[in-house]
Amino acid sequence: MDRLTYIIVAVAAYLILAPLAGGLLAGVDRRITARMQGRVGPPILQPFYDVFKLFEKEGITVNKVQDFYIQCFLIFIVITGCFFFAGGDLLLIIFTLTLASIFLIVAAFSSNSPYAQIGAERELLQMMAYEPMVLITAIGFYLVYGTFNISDVVAGGGPAIVYLPGIFIGFVYILTIKLRKSPFDLSMSHHGHQELVKGLTTEFSGKTLALIEIAHWYENIFLMGFVYLFFAWSAPWSPILAVLICCIIYFLEIFIDNNEARVKWQLAINTSWIAAATLGFVNMLVLYFIVF
Repeated sequence: MDRLTYIIVAVAAYLILAPLAGGLLAGVDRRITARMQGRVGPPILQPFYDVFKLFEKEGITVNKVQDFYIQCFLIFIVITGCFFFAGGDLLLIIFTLTLASIFLIVAAFSSNSPYAQIGAERELLQMMAYEPMVLITAIGFYLVYGTFNISDVVAGGGPAIVYLPGIFIGFVYILTIKLRKSPFDLSMSHHGHQELVKGLTTEFSGKTLALIEIAHWYENIFLMGFVYLFFAWSAPWSPILAVLICCIIYFLEIFIDNNEARVKWQLAINTSWIAAATLGFVNMLVLYFIVF
């Protein structure tokens, strides 16, 4: 398979399969969460039922600009995943993902709702918390493989986890923020007892809220792809190992979500920066001296 054919197949597969896999992952998440709480839980396909129901509801929004921003949020999330699974540049992928998050934040600010605006402010704080570790992760891959291209990383002679154990642990730490799990579900919680109701999505409903949910399905698969990258290399059996690790990491995130109380934003930023400075930077410094 030549390079162009691979890119077309990878992008098409992500566009079609990612929302299906993301919806199933959300359904499994709900079921495992319910069992951890002593409940039976909803059907595995419940997230799909919820999204279909949202599409059937009447569209009520504060302003039309709000819908435009959410559409841009979904589009750039999808573009980010397409770049990633097509083997694109890690830095470009990180910048595109950041741009998508900014569109979501601006959409929340445009609603003029106090709940949504506070949620948007907390989302900005969360971006400040996880962005340093995400950038350190990209730099770590560059130090190991001499390139930011994902296709070259996957084709490498060994798994990145061997060289980047500290960066991997730091990335998993901030992954809790990106997956919007406790204790870092500060801006938009899937738990109903939060004082911000639904945070920055408080004023979204109907089709707009459905687009946000679909965007999160795409994003979760893309984030699991980042975990996959640490364990995939040229060995033919490595994809199986990498997918298994992804499942374990996601289960760990669910376990943390159900056993940790939400923290304040100050602690979220401080601990994330400490993880970036200790786990990430020290690993990168050691790697620099080993390689050079």
